[in-house]
Amino acid sequence: MPKISLDMPNELLHDLRIHVGDDKKFVSVADAVRTACRKLLDQLDEIDYRHGRGEVKR
Repeated sequence: MPKISLDMPNELLHDLRIHVGDDKKFVSVADAVRTACRKLLDQLDEIDYRHGRGEVKR
């Protein structure tokens, strides 16, 4: 799996880390970011589909 790096404001990272850890929504910050990216891509696919720019990939 390729690795990426990104700059993120401290406030955003702090808010994200509230949801990361044992018995929380995500096992790691990387897991949270991957999940957010997948959700964004799904939403963009839906928007494209509604505007006639392609089929929704499922």
